Amino acid sequence: MPLPRQLEGRLSLPVVAAPMFLASGPDLVIASCKAGMIGTFPALNQRTSEGFEEWLNEIGKALSPADAPYGVNLIVHRTNPRLAADIDIIVRHKVPVVITSMGAAPEVVEAVHSYGGVIFHDVIGLRHARKAAEAGVDGLVLVANGAGGHGGTLNPFAFAAEVRAFFDRTILLGGAISTGAHVAAARLMGADLAYMGTRFLAAAEATIGEEQRRMLMDADAEDIVYTPSISGVSANFLRQSLVAAGLDPQNPPPPPPIDVKHESAPGSRAWKDIWSAGQGVGAIDGIVPVADLVARLAREYDSAFGVDPRAGLAS
Repeated sequence: MPLPRQLEGRLSLPVVAAPMFLASGPDLVIASCKAGMIGTFPALNQRTSEGFEEWLNEIGKALSPADAPYGVNLIVHRTNPRLAADIDIIVRHKVPVVITSMGAAPEVVEAVHSYGGVIFHDVIGLRHARKAAEAGVDGLVLVANGAGGHGGTLNPFAFAAEVRAFFDRTILLGGAISTGAHVAAARLMGADLAYMGTRFLAAAEATIGEEQRRMLMDADAEDIVYTPSISGVSANFLRQSLVAAGLDPQNPPPPPPIDVKHESAPGSRAWKDIWSAGQGVGAIDGIVPVADLVARLAREYDSAFGVDPRAGLAS
């Protein structure tokens, strides 16, 4: 299954560092791209559209044609008041990769394609995957069971196989992918790219605090709680952070209404002191620079295959 032509030959490892709310910024993106994989961040990690454009300028100046491309995550939901302004900025800067969430809008696909960009859309089920395919996206991000953030509940084996049966473009697979061997397994399952978020929370360049780092280091898969009670959409959170916020993981409060504007407001607790992570959190065994983490993933990936399959990315 080919990558979009804009990405062919530009990756040394078939991985996307997934956009993580509040944790992904220019430093993490730039380091990921220079290490040979796609680095991304949510547009809403900057509080204003002006700040978002400043980050794009910073990333654009730091990267060269020899580096892997970067991407931006765009929330396509009626409660996102910045959607139109941020799309205009994305088009003006010709952002190489756009990852949409919470709505596969044909007009957004058209805007990204207007300058030759690549658009992926993240989905947690087959119905949304089919709708996104119909909208003309270049790839689908299958957010399977165990993923951090707004993850789904489908087994990745079933999810990848059923989507591949009707979708012949790029498939990205996420959900507890934490090692180079996991990346190799994703490729063998029919995915073109692995989608890794939680593992990159352990990168030195991630913009998280020491308490969150400590919780990540101490947690394992059984510490992940799947609930809609924090953001209104089912997502995985660290049990320890729920307890620290005064919530009972066994009896969480009713889900709030979905409101992107409220969720990203400075006073919201979601994501800021109630922290998300995926079931792969147990693989975090230290805080290291992105370059070292990617080098480790590459060694594990090559070892899993027994050859160097990364050479095939250039074909």
